[in-house]
Amino acid sequence: MMLKRCLPHPLLSLALLVVWVLLVNEISAGVVVFGAILAIVVPLITSSFWPAAPKVGNAYAICEYGLIVLWDILVANVVVAGLILFRKAESLETKCVVVPLDLTSPEAITTLAGTITMTPGTVTIDLSADAKSLLVHCLHAPDPQGVIDDIKTRYEGRLKEIFE
Repeated sequence: MMLKRCLPHPLLSLALLVVWVLLVNEISAGVVVFGAILAIVVPLITSSFWPAAPKVGNAYAICEYGLIVLWDILVANVVVAGLILFRKAESLETKCVVVPLDLTSPEAITTLAGTITMTPGTVTIDLSADAKSLLVHCLHAPDPQGVIDDIKTRYEGRLKEIFE
């Protein structure tokens, strides 16, 4: 119980420590000690803003989602590079697409929005006030319904399994 009070979010603390050491780009006693202080203090200060821990599904689903996202980012990099290098700007069909959401968990919606933004060629612009749809800008979307279908089948279903 004492450990939970000192480290309310141990994974966040670990991530903060690792990020600090990577940002400083040096492993020394001072860097690690200061990173540890940050890793303890930041979660303590922000813990009141975390009302409840999100429900997270099985590790297999998380790994599968991560691998799919990595693959999609790799493929999208090649596709976007091809669009930029070999197509005229006038021939690109940029569109804003409204993606209706079946997700209800704020963590799942945030993860989906981040995934879309991390994938080259797409950016999440906005979440509707009722959290029922995302507005996504696509660099080249000749088939907007295909974009919606891809997002829903590749990402949303898996995020539902992980978070809901």
